[in-house]
Amino acid sequence: MRRASERIINEFAQGLRSLEDVVAWFSSLEQVDQRAVLREVVRYAMQAHATVNDAREGLLRSGVKPTMTPAVLIVREPILEQMGKIISLPPSEYVKSFRVLLFTFAAADTRRRETECRGTCSHAWHNLS
Repeated sequence: MRRASERIINEFAQGLRSLEDVVAWFSSLEQVDQRAVLREVVRYAMQAHATVNDAREGLLRSGVKPTMTPAVLIVREPILEQMGKIISLPPSEYVKSFRVLLFTFAAADTRRRETECRGTCSHAWHNLS
């Protein structure tokens, strides 16, 4: 059975859940759980082979100002190292970080579903609807 966080994150990436709903859920978590969710989103983004182009697209959609720390970091190479820096930011940056990482994952996951997984996908997380 999938964890609630896995389902919520993937439902958002597939347009089945609103940003407001997902951010409200994330904001309701304890800081330690928020940090764990940030790590989880990074894992999913890496599994989807997120690129800096995905990050740029995600940042545009995230609503986070491009001058905010997570936004500045996400569009730099190497992306995995930058994601590590983002999840190490202080708790005051968690919601912005979550938005940036979530939209980066959504962009990468959408690209992947439209290319590699088109019509032949057996990934449980791609078959939620």
